[in-house]
Order: sequence, then C-alpha cells, then structure tokens
Amino acid sequence: MYRPLLFLDVDGPLNPWAAKPERRPDGYTTHRMKPESWIAQHPGKPRAYVKPLRVWLNTAHGPRLLSLADRYDLVWATTWAAEADTFIAPVLGLPELPFVDWPAMGGSGPDGTFWKTSHLVAYAAGRDFAWVDDDLGDADRAYVAAHHPGAALLHHVDPRHGLLDADFTALAAFADSAATAA
Repeated sequence: MYRPLLFLDVDGPLNPWAAKPERRPDGYTTHRMKPESWIAQHPGKPRAYVKPLRVWLNTAHGPRLLSLADRYDLVWATTWAAEADTFIAPVLGLPELPFVDWPAMGGSGPDGTFWKTSHLVAYAAGRDFAWVDDDLGDADRAYVAAHHPGAALLHHVDPRHGLLDADFTALAAFADSAATAA
C-alpha cells in the first residue's frame, strides 16, 4: 500500500510572494536567490547583472513538513522543479525530494483548469494525493474528481500568508482519513 503523495508548490505556500513587499510575514526570512530558471527569464543580461529573486521562507515549515513525511511521500510540484532541492530544501532543512518534471509550463489546462492539474493527476497515477498551491479553483477540483480514481485534497493556500497552522492540520487530517480508508 502506498502512502498518499503531497504535492508542494513553492511560490505561494512556502514563499508568500503576494504579501506586501515592505512587510515580510512573521516567521519568514528574506533570501536572495539566482536559480537558472530565473536567470533564463532575463535573456541578454550577463549573469552577474541579473538581480536576485527575493524569496521569503519560514524555517519552521521544514520540520512541519518532515512531520508529515511519515504519512506522505513529499514531491515538489513547482516551476522551481529540481532547483527547489538546490535553493529551497536546504533553507527549510528538507532532504532532496522528487519533483514533477513538467512537459510544459504555463498556459491553461483542459476544461479551464490550472496548467499543473492534468499533469499532477497523471503523475499520481491513481494514488491518493494532497496538493498545496495558490492557483487552485473549482475547475481543478471538478477535473480531479472526474479523472482521478483516488482520494485527493486540493488545498488552496493564500499567497499573502503562506502555509499556516490550519493548512498543516488539514493535511494531517487528509492523510489520516486516507490511511483509515485503505
């Protein structure tokens, strides 16, 4: 029997990018990062002149996510892809995690869904999963209900606040209900 997957987005749940720029949320620290994917968005500029990306991270999230790792298999579901292991995981104290290797990023998905939705359903291949992201809506829930035979929790996280206690409670409850149903 497989544990459910926990798909983790970075920008929104872990990096509250939509918070007021002059007001970092409590518990977060500022990190300046230059992932290759960021540098690629600035063509023609020498690497040294690309302004680093500001990322806010809360180191308390690492232990909280690790406490869920006995109930879930954690997977990066972010545009950071493998760079989440290089830049985000060390700050949070997470081990290297598998990541969804997106065939394409951006645009819209089938039936008005977020572009990630159908790819995550395919990646899950029927396994139960929880997904934390700031770009989830009713179309995504309807798509997953129609195309995914397992249990799924699509959990919206406010990108102004990032993951909060209530989010971790919801994830633990879903994992417990999935384990009970198995």
